[in-house]
Amino acid sequence: MKLFSGRVFLLIAVLVTLHGCGFKFRGSQPLPEGIQQVYLADPKEYSPLKRALKEHFDFYQIDYVANIPVAQKDQTIAIYLYPDSLDRRLLSLFSTGQVAEYELVLTIKLQVIFPNNEPQIVEFDITREYQDDPDAILAKSRELDLILKEMRNQAADRIVRMLPSLDSREH
Repeated sequence: MKLFSGRVFLLIAVLVTLHGCGFKFRGSQPLPEGIQQVYLADPKEYSPLKRALKEHFDFYQIDYVANIPVAQKDQTIAIYLYPDSLDRRLLSLFSTGQVAEYELVLTIKLQVIFPNNEPQIVEFDITREYQDDPDAILAKSRELDLILKEMRNQAADRIVRMLPSLDSREH
């Protein structure tokens, strides 16, 4: 019984310490009040990044609007996506000279405009390593599609999370 109560005390002490220093699980911190509605523009109507961003908006309970009503111009954040680009960098070769491993670099560029503020251009990269196998072309093609989807989801999450730091209205 003493061992059990010692563990409980230790657990409570760790939780109180973590809470006291401001630790929060990733994704558990709500966005500020001013980020409630976002206009999203993309040259490609059905781009994978735009779809991923819409899913993240739903998760964070941010309203997505297809156009900015005149009455809400001073309340709506506008995000303009540029076409993303994917680069492959050679990391290693098989002894036969065929590519064994790539580094995939997805470059994301966007413009964010907060009401009554100057436009801000944001650009960042998401990287992953990808092992190629010339004997399993079909499986590797599917794996590449899954990796790209995961990279775009990570980019969407990063965009939503950076919005509060880009907002200069409260500073």
